[in-house]
Amino acid sequence: MSSLSAFKGLRGFVILKLKSLTLFMRVAQAVFGVFHHFELARELERRGHLDRVYSTWPWSRLQREGLPRDKVKTFPWLHLPQIALQRSPFDLPVLDDHLGYANALTFDRWTDRQFERNLRRGEPSPDVLIAISGAGLLTGRNLQERGGIFVCDRGSTHQRYQENIVAEEYRRWGVERQVSDERDTMREEAIYAQADAITVPSSMAARSFVEMGVPAAKVHTIPYGVRLENFHPVGEPPQGELRVLFAGAVGLRKGIPYLLQAFSELRHPSKRLLIAGQMQEDLRSVLPKCPQENVEFLGAVPQPRLVELMSTSHVLVLPSIEEGLALVQAQALACGCPVICSTNTGGEDLFSDGVEGFIVPIRDSGAIAARLQQLADDPLLQARMRAAALARVQAIGGWTQYGDRWEPLLRDLLASSRSGRAAASDKMHNL
Repeated sequence: MSSLSAFKGLRGFVILKLKSLTLFMRVAQAVFGVFHHFELARELERRGHLDRVYSTWPWSRLQREGLPRDKVKTFPWLHLPQIALQRSPFDLPVLDDHLGYANALTFDRWTDRQFERNLRRGEPSPDVLIAISGAGLLTGRNLQERGGIFVCDRGSTHQRYQENIVAEEYRRWGVERQVSDERDTMREEAIYAQADAITVPSSMAARSFVEMGVPAAKVHTIPYGVRLENFHPVGEPPQGELRVLFAGAVGLRKGIPYLLQAFSELRHPSKRLLIAGQMQEDLRSVLPKCPQENVEFLGAVPQPRLVELMSTSHVLVLPSIEEGLALVQAQALACGCPVICSTNTGGEDLFSDGVEGFIVPIRDSGAIAARLQQLADDPLLQARMRAAALARVQAIGGWTQYGDRWEPLLRDLLASSRSGRAAASDKMHNL
């Protein structure tokens, strides 16, 4: 055998070996509460990759997520008091900021100690840590030093971009309130720099990172799925009435004043706007200035009630100033409810403008009103969009496709890292 043939054979063996090493991955996750991370955790567990998921919520809440107890570790000691404060009648943003920042730091140190303890017990270190943004700076850096990969999973736009646009909204409405703790923003940006990759759920979120100076190659877009077994039609919108729904946090970031203004301009003899979600403090001083005739604030609603509302509403409107990818959009489509959303909700990654709903500019109550009027005046359009929404959500799929997109990304990151380390080792050996 010639030297060239031998080299090619060895090279092929190394490539195959690298590929085989990435077939099985030990993936750890760190998340404040639940968010979409337990959807991902179930997909990783189903594929045999989940090491553990670390959360700041207690097991009493997390056991409903359907993961084995030994795969879930909890550190709820600071997050639960913060949630209690947020749900109390007292508006104490400074204390909330301090608790949130302390929770992020302490949770990170605790997660790192868990990794160290597992190593002392003889368990191998995870290959990957996927940490929700704001978590995992220390843990991720230490894992990188042991040869692992650190992925920051950001569910929204770049933290600094988000802060800037929401602060601008506060100024528009005369709200004197700090958007976020600067310590959180600085920590987020340190995490973006430290991470091997950043994942986001929408093209809108990805663009915000590039706009803020993060290399595009570092940002990966993986849209969320929807639990089709939970979200499906359970009724139909009433005839003779136009029922408009909003679902989410009821605050300025979600564009509530623009929705209220648009709804007031809608001409229909029997119209209702149902607003489902917890009232945010930043809206309280603005709300008295907004029209509220035929508007009902429902407060937070349980999931079965949300499914009923989506199924029996003619349209969901989400006029957010800033989002990553609002889950309620796919959930509404799964219930056969068309969506009117702003350009900053990630809706472009879910549906086509004019087919399953409409996409309008941010801060444009006139555009929202025009689209609502179009639906009100054309029952056939309502029916077409309702059918298109149900068809579209089947193409979006459940969370299986979400896992299908994560798996090759993680394999590519690991293969690239191992190849880089091998090349660096060869270079040192040849010096």
